[in-house]
Amino acid sequence: MSKKILIIQGHPDHQSYNHALHAAYKQGALESGASIREIFVGDLEFNPNLKFGYRARTDLEPCLVKAQEDIKWCDHIVLFYPVWWGAMPAILKGFFDRVFLPGFAFKKREGSVWWDKYLVGRSARVISTMDQPIWFYWLVNGAPTDKVIRRLTFSFCGISPTKITNIGPIRLSTDQFRNKWMSRVYNMGRAQK
Repeated sequence: MSKKILIIQGHPDHQSYNHALHAAYKQGALESGASIREIFVGDLEFNPNLKFGYRARTDLEPCLVKAQEDIKWCDHIVLFYPVWWGAMPAILKGFFDRVFLPGFAFKKREGSVWWDKYLVGRSARVISTMDQPIWFYWLVNGAPTDKVIRRLTFSFCGISPTKITNIGPIRLSTDQFRNKWMSRVYNMGRAQK
């Protein structure tokens, strides 16, 4: 069964390896019959600052309204980003702050610490790149970005399961290493995973 897949690209540089991986995934998914929509976060015109927190609402820019429509449309999200300083790029964090709002992604229950999840019925794949060895990212640093996106963002809103693929180190990688991962990511797209 073909999925409706939303690809969110969190790397602002179109010449990056993240964008090459994105293209490989998209090609595989299209060849398998998936419907694709894309968001290139670095190209959007929006203020990433959630200026008033949740105390007061800032009107959404048209591109963020469209992003919410795309999230509601899809049944699978594929998110690409580099890990910088142990986190996702600031523009991507700002995108989540502005788009995944109460009333859209979740709703806190009155008089309770619990909440309702509004994005149930969607799954996700996260593909992140980094310049550290994956074992170091996991064992020494505790995979902080993976926890933030899987548990504290996607799962919080009902997106589950979220599968994560970390690729690294990139900076010193060979063409053989990069091509191997391009092929793997293409196959993920073919499998619509």
